[in-house]
Amino acid sequence: MSDQVNWTQVAQHLDDLYTASAGLEQMFPGRKFTLDGHLVGSIGEVVAAYIFDLDLNPASTLGHDATSADGKNVEIKLTQGRSVAIRHEPEHLIVLHRPKGGPVRVVYNGPGARVWTAAGAMQKNGQRPISLSRLDRLAAEIPDHDRLKPVRPAPV
Repeated sequence: MSDQVNWTQVAQHLDDLYTASAGLEQMFPGRKFTLDGHLVGSIGEVVAAYIFDLDLNPASTLGHDATSADGKNVEIKLTQGRSVAIRHEPEHLIVLHRPKGGPVRVVYNGPGARVWTAAGAMQKNGQRPISLSRLDRLAAEIPDHDRLKPVRPAPV
């Protein structure tokens, strides 16, 4: 991931998105204008690639989002909420959380099998949910050698 990205500007754009979302929710009471889908997924991917020096796969690649320097296939999830959902058992999983106003924190960085086993039942949309609190507990059990080493701090 390029060191030439202006992460201060990225943070400002993210804050602008949150402001727009909140403004729309005020204008239309009872409607949610959440930042999700491709937008949040892409943000998570570029931030994780920066932190862990990952090589991103082309957008919408099935299976995994990136490859680590040591060749691991990495699935990346970002949420502003309290849970994430996974569709398959990833080789390695990174889960990031960014509340409104930031900053990003790494919730989980480790083998995907642990999370797949602990995740909830398959939903109608083909995804298995897991809470960030459960991920925090799982993360506490991961030995350092099973984590990807961060190269840089979270930029936003």
